[in-house]
Amino acid sequence: MVSIRRTTYPGTQITAPGAYDARMPSDAQALLAAGGRAMAEGDWGQAARAFTAALEVERSADALDGLGEARFWLGDHHEGVELREQGYAAHLRDGEAERAVDVALWLCRIHAGNFGNEAAAAGWLARARRLVDEHGLASRAPQVLLHEAFATPDPSASESLARKAYELGHDAGDVDLQLCALSQLGAALVEQGRVDDGVGYLDEAMAGALGGEGHHRDTVVFTSCTTMISCTTCAEFERAVQWIRATDRYARRYGSPFLYAECRTVYGAVLLDIGDWVQAEEELSAALSASHDAMPALRHQALATLAGLRVDQGRWEEAERLVHGLEDQPAAVAVLARIQLSRGRVAAAATALRRCLTAVGGDRLESLRLWELLGEAELAQDRQGAALEIARRLAGLGASQRCAIATARAARLEGRARDPSDDGRPHLDQALAAFTRLGMPLEAARTRLLLAEALRGIASEAAVDEARVALTAFEAIGAVHDADRAASLLRDLGVSASRAGPKGLQPLTNREREVLGLLGEGLSNADIADRLYISPRTAEQHVARVLAKLGLNNRTEAAAEAVRQGTAGSRR
Repeated sequence: MVSIRRTTYPGTQITAPGAYDARMPSDAQALLAAGGRAMAEGDWGQAARAFTAALEVERSADALDGLGEARFWLGDHHEGVELREQGYAAHLRDGEAERAVDVALWLCRIHAGNFGNEAAAAGWLARARRLVDEHGLASRAPQVLLHEAFATPDPSASESLARKAYELGHDAGDVDLQLCALSQLGAALVEQGRVDDGVGYLDEAMAGALGGEGHHRDTVVFTSCTTMISCTTCAEFERAVQWIRATDRYARRYGSPFLYAECRTVYGAVLLDIGDWVQAEEELSAALSASHDAMPALRHQALATLAGLRVDQGRWEEAERLVHGLEDQPAAVAVLARIQLSRGRVAAAATALRRCLTAVGGDRLESLRLWELLGEAELAQDRQGAALEIARRLAGLGASQRCAIATARAARLEGRARDPSDDGRPHLDQALAAFTRLGMPLEAARTRLLLAEALRGIASEAAVDEARVALTAFEAIGAVHDADRAASLLRDLGVSASRAGPKGLQPLTNREREVLGLLGEGLSNADIADRLYISPRTAEQHVARVLAKLGLNNRTEAAAEAVRQGTAGSRR
C-alpha cells in the first residue's frame, strides 16, 4: 500500500535501540537510508531517531513521511497523522504527485478506521482522485478504486469496485493491491450475507499477506483489520481467533497489525473472549488512546468493551464509571445489565435490555449477548417459559446464520430454563462443548459452574469436580467474582476452597516491563516518553497500568519493585 522511497547507502550503520547515537550519519540522505532500514526491521524507535535527525539536517518530505509512519507504529497516532499531512504538502511542493496520492490514501484510511471521521476520509479520497485525474497518474488509479471500495457504504458497489481493483492490480503485477482488493472483496460479500464466499477471499488475502507476498506492511494492516472486523460481523469467531494466532509471529517482530482504533477494539474484544486479558487490556487502552478525539461511536465501543473486562474482573464501580453516559449503546447496555442483575435490580435490567433490542434489531448478531441477559432476567423473575422462548429464538438465529456462538448461548439458556438436574443438563453439556471448541474459557467455565450447581443434589462428587475445574479456570483468567462463586459452591459441598490469591495482579507486557525499569531509574513520565519515543499521554497510561497490575500505590513503590525484579536500568 503506502511506501516510503528509500535508497541504500553502503557503510551506513544502524545503532541498536536506545538513545541517539553520535555515530549516526549526519548526511540527510544517509539518515533517510538508515531510517528506511530500521523500518524494514520493525525497529520503530531507531527509525524515529534517524528520521528526526534527518529533519534536523533538512526538512524534507521523505523525513516527515518516514517519521510520521514510525510514530504511528509507536502508538502516537495523532502525531503520526500530523507529520504525514506535512509530508503530503511537501510532496506536492516538490512536484511528487504520486507520493502525495499515496499519503492522501493512507490518511483516508486512518481518518475512517482510527477516528471515525467519514468527512475527513471522504475529503482525502477526493483529493487523491483529483490528483490522479489532473496529473494523469494511471499507476495510482487502481489504488483509488480500492479506497472507493473501502469507503462506500453500499456493499454491492464495494464488491464491483474491489473486483475491478483486483483486475488492474493483476494486470500491473501489483501483489499488494491484489491482496488488499481480495480482502475488501471478502468484506463486501460478508456484508451482503454471502459469508462462505466472503471468508474465502478474506482467508486467501490473509494467507498471502502474512506469507510475505506483499512488499508493504500496510498490506498486512489492511487485510488483518478487514478480516478481524468482517469475521466478528458475521460471528465467524473461530476464524477470527485462528487468524489472531496466525499473526503472532508478525506481531513479535513488527508489533500488532491491528493498528486502527476500530479493528483494535474488535481485536481487544476477541482477546477478552479467549481469555488473554493482559493483551486485551493493552489493545483496548491503545484503542482508547488512538480515539480520544475521534468520532463518539469508536470511543464508546472501546469504553464499553473495556468496561466489560472490568465486570469480568469484578471491578464493578470502575466499569460503571467507564460507561457512564453511554446507556443507549448496546455494548454498554450489556455491561450495565450485568451489574444490575448482580445487584438484584432485575426489572431495571430487563427494561433496558428490551429497549436496546428494539433499537438494535432482535435478529442481528450483535444482539446475542443482550438476548441471553434478558433470558437471565426472566429466570430471575421465575419466568421460565419466557426464558425458553428466548432460548429458542437464539437457537433459530444460530441455525439460520450458522452461528456457533448463538447456538452455544441458546443451549446454555435452555439448560438453565429447564430442570437443570434432569432435562436441562444435556443442553448445558452442549453449551460447554461449544464454548470449549470456540476457545472461550470464561464462558466455558461459567457453563461448567452451572453444571456443578445442577449436579449438587444428585451427584455431589461430579459437582465438586466440575466446580474445581471452573474455579481453576476463573483464577487463571482473573475472573474474581466468578471465582468467588465457584469457591462458595465448593464450600457448600463440604470442600475446603480458599481462593488462590490476587489473580487480578496480571503479568506485565514487554513494554510495561520496560516502563517499570525506567521507573526504577527514577524517570518522570516526560522522561519515559522521550526515552521510548512515545507521547507523554501514552507514557502516563503505561505507568498507570504498571501500578494497577502490580498493586502498587505510587512511583516509589514501583521503583523498589523494579530493583527487586532486576529491571531497573535494563532494556530489552
